Amino acid sequence: MRPLILAAPALLLALTACASTGGSSTYAQELQQLSDTCEARGGILVPTGQQSGRPQNDNVCRISGGASRITTGG
Repeated sequence: MRPLILAAPALLLALTACASTGGSSTYAQELQQLSDTCEARGGILVPTGQQSGRPQNDNVCRISGGASRITTGG
């Protein structure tokens, strides 16, 4: 009886790990949408080094080039 009690958590963990691999990845979808939005603004998506599981926190949109709000003597 005792080996069954000790094996139950390992079996539950194995089944949970297999169940989470199915379906489409929302992280990948959100990352693609974030990348598209960034590119539309003229930037490139750059990782921050964090791994929070949310692409909005894990990446920043780096826009290089001149500032468009600054006028020259107008």
